[in-house]
Amino acid sequence: MIRLTQRQQKLASCIDHTLLKSNATPAAIAKLCEEARNYGFYSVCVNPAFTALATKHLIGTMVRVCTVIGFPLGATFTEVKVAEAREAIRNGATELDMVLNIGSLLGDELAIVQYDIESVVNAARKGDAIVKVIVETALLNEDQKITACEIVTNSGAEFIKTSTGFASGGATVEDIELMRRYVGLGVRIKASGGIRDIDLALDLLDAGADRLGTSSGVALVEAIEELEED
Repeated sequence: MIRLTQRQQKLASCIDHTLLKSNATPAAIAKLCEEARNYGFYSVCVNPAFTALATKHLIGTMVRVCTVIGFPLGATFTEVKVAEAREAIRNGATELDMVLNIGSLLGDELAIVQYDIESVVNAARKGDAIVKVIVETALLNEDQKITACEIVTNSGAEFIKTSTGFASGGATVEDIELMRRYVGLGVRIKASGGIRDIDLALDLLDAGADRLGTSSGVALVEAIEELEED
């Protein structure tokens, strides 16, 4: 493990070290896991097909395996999301980042949205996993974001998450502040999408984010050391 300062360790412990590109290879996943071990990231976040491989590479470490469900559109059948969640848990995932049914949210079909989330949450609980609900903030107006916060709170999910990283925008300080105001007690916040700059990363944490999802974890941890030196 790389020798880190206390501030670097604190930042690393908030990061889900992420690789969700369609052209990710087994070798790239192995490198991701090695970086997570060396830097002490909270988890690696990989596509479902790589959960078993990531689990294998992280045996004996404190790094969790996170995967995505219904990603990146959120528009598949609830039953498919549940099956995907169960298989991911069977392969070692302990954290599931699911995309809610965005179209149903925009169409004000809120019962469908909540049932979708609750179904995955129930499957996750049976496997001792937690759920982070991706609401894709870039596609929502303020009222829809507030509604999403309320639905996620009522669903029993542990986290609300800003973005997939595949839409037109990612995490913003304003969205984290809004989520912090409207999610219920006990619901944590994951900021994700476009977090490549150390100033933004720290601002998101200051605004109330509990976790950062980023493919730039190594660069961020090294950048915070440069801030300390300045």
